[in-house]
Amino acid sequence: VVTAHYDHLGKRGQDIYNGADDNGSGTSTVLEVAQALAEDKSQGQGARRSVLCMLVTGEEKGLLGSQFYTERPIFPLERTIVDINVDMVGRVDEKYADNPEYIYVIGSDRLSTELHEINERMNTVYTQLTLDYTYNERDDPNRYYYRSDHYNFAEKGIPAIFYFNGTHADYHRTTDTVEKINFEKMEKVAQLVFHTAWELANRDQRIVVDVAE
Repeated sequence: VVTAHYDHLGKRGQDIYNGADDNGSGTSTVLEVAQALAEDKSQGQGARRSVLCMLVTGEEKGLLGSQFYTERPIFPLERTIVDINVDMVGRVDEKYADNPEYIYVIGSDRLSTELHEINERMNTVYTQLTLDYTYNERDDPNRYYYRSDHYNFAEKGIPAIFYFNGTHADYHRTTDTVEKINFEKMEKVAQLVFHTAWELANRDQRIVVDVAE
């Protein structure tokens, strides 16, 4: 499953929260991945396993859309091998102001060492982004691992990986607008999402849950 949330803060009074990075960037990335997968299938080269590309709502209200799905799944959870979640991938934070080709990776090793290794390998082969695990630390005070839609899958024992660009001055403000999106960086993250999903969908065996939370 490849997920992103399409809700944001909406309109409050006369203020409109556009949410270009949070999470227009994630939803656009999932749509691009879905298109690439569909094109491969139309050419007779589709993935061996099904890939569900799903946009959920209610994330900002408490991960409600992904919770709804995991409680009423279309495909049985016991046959769901992974969730790849894309939430804010179009901007650059202060730490990487001079190096936009990075992404924070959260959760990849929490349930499956294989998921972590696959993502690392796909990055080495295809995208060469700087993968930063700062927010994956168990004592990270931001607790981002628990704050996006992948967590509802992880809570059900399904390995999950969360791609995130970090916060910035426009986070949850009306100034999170599309002209500030770094599309070149976003494209590279989309490629990493695709290759990781493709590898997971074409392996002989499903990845193993070998880490106890």
